[in-house]
Amino acid sequence: MRNNENKTGSQRARTIAANTVVYIVLGVLNLIWILPMVYLVAQSFRGEPGAWSSTFFPQTWTLDNYKRLFCETKFLRWYGNTFFVATVSCLITTGFVLAVSYAFSRIRFKARRPMMNVMLVLGMFPGFMSMTAVYFLLKILLPNNYQSLASLIIVYSAGAALGYYVAKGFFDTVPKSLDEAAKIDGATRAQIFWKITIPLSKPIVIYTVLISFIAPWCDFIFVSFIMSGVPDVGMYTVSLGMYKWLEREQIQQYFTTFCAAATVVAIPIVSLFMWLQKYYVEGITGGSVKG
Repeated sequence: MRNNENKTGSQRARTIAANTVVYIVLGVLNLIWILPMVYLVAQSFRGEPGAWSSTFFPQTWTLDNYKRLFCETKFLRWYGNTFFVATVSCLITTGFVLAVSYAFSRIRFKARRPMMNVMLVLGMFPGFMSMTAVYFLLKILLPNNYQSLASLIIVYSAGAALGYYVAKGFFDTVPKSLDEAAKIDGATRAQIFWKITIPLSKPIVIYTVLISFIAPWCDFIFVSFIMSGVPDVGMYTVSLGMYKWLEREQIQQYFTTFCAAATVVAIPIVSLFMWLQKYYVEGITGGSVKG
């Protein structure tokens, strides 16, 4: 009896020790992750000018950086441009992804498997590898207006269907017997999709919306490549406009304003993610990809 109690006690001690180590490691990683954000927010309230400070927290706290951001710069114009591009791209992308995913999940046709494999392989390549080709295609499609917000929407939406696999995996978990019952009642494929499948797939719809909105909202590479050299600064998006503040000629003047802008830009994404986090997790874990 004592031996069993000793074994149980030693197992509990090892478990507690292991959990303690895990908590310490997670705490350290969490601290490393959160410190840069705390520094960024703190610097947005710094009253001392310049890009460098000898202290982690400001010696003088002020709201002047935010006042300058909204009153003396084109930040609100950039913010509006980014929101417009992200919203329109999100709507188009979500429609493409859900439609393609549903087709691959429910419709059986001869080229289905090859198309899925090709799209999956193409989706693994980084987008910036195609920048030069995309640039010249835009010049052909929009010869007089290729450096515009419309070009950005085309770029973000054109390859949306390549990200079909997560949504397809979720649609595979929706019972096909519901489709068959609806067909017996005379429902068309479109009616089944909109009135049965989509209402049952709220998590994956929200997941797709989040991913589709975050990508153009945070993108810098394509924006800097397509919009580079545009004479009208008001046509910039937030990422490109803020990047210009970090150039050697302007960083001393705009660094604290940049920190304030970064804080404001992060608020919508953080709020949206926290609000829809439950559905985001369900969208990822709700299904497994089937053949």
